[in-house]
Amino acid sequence: MKKIAVFFTIILSGFIIMSCTSEKKQDDFKYVTEQFADLRIQRYNVPGFEDLTLRQKTLLYYLYQAALSGRDIIWDQNYKHNLYIRRTLEGIVNTYSGDRTVPEYAKFLEYTKRVWFSNGIHHHYSNKKFTPEFSKEYFRQLIAGSDEYTLPLQSGEMIDDLINKLIPILFDPNVDPLKVNQDPKADLVKTSAVNFYEGVTQKEVENYYAKIVNPDDPRPVSYGLNSKLVKENGQIVEKYWKWRGMYNAAIQKIIFWLRKALDYTESDQQKKTLELLIEFYETGDLKKWDEYNIEWVKDSNSFIDIVNGFIETYNDPLGYRANYESVLSFKDLEATKRIKAISDNAQWFEDNSSIMPEHKKKNVTGISAKVITVVVESGDASPSTPIGINLPNADWIRKEFGSKSVNLGNIVYSYNKAAETSGLLEEFAYSKEEIDRAKKYGALASDLHTDMHEVIGHGSGQLNPGVGQPNETLKNYASSLEEARADLVALYFILDKKLVEIGVMPSLDAGKTEYDSYIRNGLMTQLARIEPGANIEQAHMRNRQAISKWVYEKGQPDNVIEKKVKDGKTYFVINDYEKLRNLFGQLLREMQRIKSEGDYEAGKNFIENYGVKVDQEIHKEVLERYKKLNIAPYAGFINPKLVPVMEGEKIIDVKIEYPEDFKEQMLFYAKEYSFLQTYN
Repeated sequence: MKKIAVFFTIILSGFIIMSCTSEKKQDDFKYVTEQFADLRIQRYNVPGFEDLTLRQKTLLYYLYQAALSGRDIIWDQNYKHNLYIRRTLEGIVNTYSGDRTVPEYAKFLEYTKRVWFSNGIHHHYSNKKFTPEFSKEYFRQLIAGSDEYTLPLQSGEMIDDLINKLIPILFDPNVDPLKVNQDPKADLVKTSAVNFYEGVTQKEVENYYAKIVNPDDPRPVSYGLNSKLVKENGQIVEKYWKWRGMYNAAIQKIIFWLRKALDYTESDQQKKTLELLIEFYETGDLKKWDEYNIEWVKDSNSFIDIVNGFIETYNDPLGYRANYESVLSFKDLEATKRIKAISDNAQWFEDNSSIMPEHKKKNVTGISAKVITVVVESGDASPSTPIGINLPNADWIRKEFGSKSVNLGNIVYSYNKAAETSGLLEEFAYSKEEIDRAKKYGALASDLHTDMHEVIGHGSGQLNPGVGQPNETLKNYASSLEEARADLVALYFILDKKLVEIGVMPSLDAGKTEYDSYIRNGLMTQLARIEPGANIEQAHMRNRQAISKWVYEKGQPDNVIEKKVKDGKTYFVINDYEKLRNLFGQLLREMQRIKSEGDYEAGKNFIENYGVKVDQEIHKEVLERYKKLNIAPYAGFINPKLVPVMEGEKIIDVKIEYPEDFKEQMLFYAKEYSFLQTYN
């Protein structure tokens, strides 16, 4: 999945108002429930659910169960010890008999919540392992005071074995410090903690796929997408994630609920799509995965939709293997009109792009777009969620059959509600004019950027004949470069009068608002997420800084963006929006060339030179200014809960509930959806 995450478009920009067409009177809805460490916990409403038919609610309920049934998979994928750790922490939370009012227990509970939030012990965004703020001695005390039958003791293990195993894993910052390492000087496989490889080196992985991947294949399968690559008895083999394979217990449950959903599908096309997804889970056949994606793209008319499968490859340092993810939703019919207007004009945007003619698609095919109302998210999409999605990932399917782009409307609305009183815009925007314009157009500009990033960004351009897939040619820089390319498409066109002509933007001032926001975030506010002295590791953050620093540098002769200091505070102010647009266009042309030609060295130089290193003085200042606002830089969500109303074995209604306690939801999920063994 090509995803656009929320941080820069909503929270860090200070946008505060959104036109939510399905909004009801929600003044009493609690959007933010708690804040701890660098995290904020929110909720989202599902307007319109009560008005659905029983058939629609039943379909949603079965797909909801399918989504949550795969939850354990992401934990095991993120790190091989994560389920062992999670079940230990949950055993303590459930049964610890000691004093829970002491400060160290509060630190333990905060650490546990951080682990829940990140689906493991590595930060969900920076990829760095976070260590407990309580002592090793207190950890021993917690274990001693808990029911050992709730702990994940393995065969032959005693309590002391568990403690001695976990102490270095949890407390030693040098043990598996990075979930995903992107240092080009390192062996990315051996130095990444993600559980996609075992007993193999980066070179061995690359050689393995070099033998089976045909760069001239016009319809290449996504090799490695659904397997763990291991060395057994000196031979490299793939352990497939499928029925009767790795993760069998969870996948069996996913299949069970998908089969239940078949009797309630809205159309023959939707039923065919789900049947192919079931076949993929049963066989592990990646050609079946491609068939599923093709039919899923064709199903543009269904009101209810689900993303479910091994989708996103960001956590594989080599870009082959994908995390489990699911997003269940239904269409926001009124809000979809905006994004549909963009997709209807996709060919115009492709024809008028700044990229080289040979890199343009002659016939943009089947880009469907909509705004959705999310019902539940799971796996890699929860608790931290995207706000935009574009699928499928395979370039050849996009080219021949098209893609689906969505904006997660009710998720965005919740973020906007949380940002209303943040004060972030007032702190980092230079002038009253900039602030007033952001308050007037900020939410719309954000939505338009998301729409175009997904619809005409990821859906644009083509590879040169004979050039391999980006994960093969651009390797560990593929994700950052692809997000940069999609962002640049959005940035180039958001200041185009075409958007006014097709009725999705009232004036070019909305585009200027997005330029202000993007530069402000890329050069300053996103640094609130980085520890002092650290480099930027996450793909989206690298992309945004790289773009912003490049245009700032290239525009200096004409003072396009000016660094100003007022009252001892630094600001970056755009002086010439048209010249900035031209710079975005130049960089877009180069990003597309890099992808189309598979130019690894150019891609590497761009990211390393502009996207990785942090200006330490600016960083220090941002942290100081940000701290005064008392805002958590990351946010995630408690999901709604669907509850069937039964009459015997028959569902006669489905109710929706909105839990408010993050801890209670995590414990409920652990009780109801823990299908995998501790080690798989």
